[in-house]
Amino acid sequence: METGLVVGIGLFFLGIAAGLPLCWVFVGCSIAALIVIGTPLSFMAGAAYHAIDSYILMAIAFFIFAGNLMSESGIADRFVRFSYALVGRIKGGMVDVGIVTILFLGALTGSSVPTIAATIPLLVPRLEKYGYQKRYTTAVLCSSSFLGYLIPPSVPVLIYCLVAQQSVAAVFLSTVIPGFLLAGGYMVLNNFMVDKYMTPTKEVPELPTGFKESVKEVGASTWAALPALGCPLIVLGGIYGGVFTPNEAGAIAVVYTLIVGLFVYRELKAASFWKTTQTTLVTLGMITLLLGFGTVFTRLLIREGAAQAMADGMIGAFQSQYLVLLMMNILLLIMGMFIDGIPILIIVVPLIMPLVTDIGVNLVQLGAIVVVNVGLGVVTPPYAMSIFVGSKMADVPYAELVKPMMMFLFIVGLPVLFLTTYIPALSCWLPTLAVGAKIVGPW
Repeated sequence: METGLVVGIGLFFLGIAAGLPLCWVFVGCSIAALIVIGTPLSFMAGAAYHAIDSYILMAIAFFIFAGNLMSESGIADRFVRFSYALVGRIKGGMVDVGIVTILFLGALTGSSVPTIAATIPLLVPRLEKYGYQKRYTTAVLCSSSFLGYLIPPSVPVLIYCLVAQQSVAAVFLSTVIPGFLLAGGYMVLNNFMVDKYMTPTKEVPELPTGFKESVKEVGASTWAALPALGCPLIVLGGIYGGVFTPNEAGAIAVVYTLIVGLFVYRELKAASFWKTTQTTLVTLGMITLLLGFGTVFTRLLIREGAAQAMADGMIGAFQSQYLVLLMMNILLLIMGMFIDGIPILIIVVPLIMPLVTDIGVNLVQLGAIVVVNVGLGVVTPPYAMSIFVGSKMADVPYAELVKPMMMFLFIVGLPVLFLTTYIPALSCWLPTLAVGAKIVGPW
């Protein structure tokens, strides 16, 4: 391996271990590697510019803004009521309410942190009053927090499409079935685990009595949530109906959310609007810096042959496509334990694309595999953003959340990941049906 690559990769891991901001780690690694290799530093300007010169970055900005607006506009309350009407009666149904709420809310925000930030204050104190241990309900909400990555529109999917140059419409659909499998699996596991973490109290949640009253409540809660549910229907219907492009869909999502928050629910205030605007700009700035400088480092690695060398090495070492995919998943999971999802998408995807191409894996399926991995990384210690946020918001020690969350990870999360990896139809059937993406693979 070139000395410059050794220097760059070594400084990269050293910077991560030191806790330096990742964008500056990328800059430092790239400069050091370029100097040692003897390549002009002007390489950085061109690579960074081409990385961020994309309409998909506009879509990312719009969807982040729409998601932040939704968390401030009263939509979460309507989804709690809607979810309660759907699953509140079954065993452990009050906890299932949180899973279903996050599934719907995550589909609107496309992110994990805003979702649990909106649902934990709404659900955890209420469920504690009904006898559910605070550590358990918080753990379930944190474990479910990444479901929004898998239900379109999804910001990680958009970033994957930007890096891998894939169809947004196809990859959006590739993660839907894995997302519903995870949500359903979490609800089934909760049914078996909930008794251990619940002490019945005199407080009993109000439930409709009789079939007629239940139907009435489902109808009323659906009507209340209908304006919020309309956003993904309009966005996805417009994209797959060919009415507008993904970035136009993001702009429409922002306008639609503003109308719902200001004039329908009337809970979006001026102060909240400016707060979400600032949060969006900061988040977008972070993503742009990571994307620009991360792409510089990744393209340098690819140009010097690191990606092809890794592909040749793994195929030569493991021979079997199944083992290659297993090692790829292990690599992504380990990286997710220490690095946030966006840098993983920027660094790893370009490096593994030659590998998966050589073994015949469709890049649409790769999108589903990578996004599920990135989602699981959000809930995997030691560096798990959802656990940090959930622990702070619910006032539960970090260590108390880990044990129940690991049950959801090992019993549901990892099996769904391996199903997504080894059964291409789970991720490619919907894209094939909707946009004609072909299932390609050695299976």
